[in-house]
Amino acid sequence: MLAALRHATQWTLSLIFIVQMYVAMLVVGILYLPYALISPDGALAGCHAYCRWVIFSLRMLTGMRTEVRGTPPTHPVLVAAKHQSFLDVLMIFHAMPRGRFIMKRVLMYAPVIGWFGLRIGCIPVDRGKRGQAITKMMAQVKAGTQKPGQLIIYSQGTRVAPGVKMPYKAGTGALYTQMGMDCAPVATNVGVLWPKHGIMRKRGVAVVEFLPLIPPGLPARDFLARLEAEVETASNALMAEAGFKGPTKTPA
Repeated sequence: MLAALRHATQWTLSLIFIVQMYVAMLVVGILYLPYALISPDGALAGCHAYCRWVIFSLRMLTGMRTEVRGTPPTHPVLVAAKHQSFLDVLMIFHAMPRGRFIMKRVLMYAPVIGWFGLRIGCIPVDRGKRGQAITKMMAQVKAGTQKPGQLIIYSQGTRVAPGVKMPYKAGTGALYTQMGMDCAPVATNVGVLWPKHGIMRKRGVAVVEFLPLIPPGLPARDFLARLEAEVETASNALMAEAGFKGPTKTPA
């Protein structure tokens, strides 16, 4: 009986958190819109403010704490991250001064997220056309029309639930060789506490860990193998730390 009551209470608090999280997105978007219209720095400030609120309200309402380990990069770098839920998006972005994502083009049309994402320099891409988008971005940075920053890509291309095995996309290796800069691998366990689907947000410590930089110059295949080994090993350790004991499986 007591366990059922605790579960129901946690589920209810999780639902309240989710509702207010989306309301807060609209409120922050409105408050920061004038500044964002004047300068991309205003959009960047609004995005960081939203991250702070979500992280704060998550802890206050659900008891889930967040922790960033390792050294988040502050120089122009390719960030290749594990993606398990919306929380790792917020934590990784908020840990760095000027992050920008490679995002699916459809997100351009999402309320608030789409416009603010474009304003801070996120790169909308169609499937199979990342190379063209990156070439354009690098030209804009070189010409001074876009500030350099940390380019974030999810190497598996989508959210991957804990225990699910999914290959790393060759596009990440192509970007690494094309950009010719350091790569910061990022591991996480957030999906154990904030699942890919469902309402429940569990108590515990959600972690994103910035691993040692991989220097430029490796062949794409060697880089991708190293990236996958390092991120998966670290993520598995973090998930075990969070209490995950499920089997590894390959999606159908």
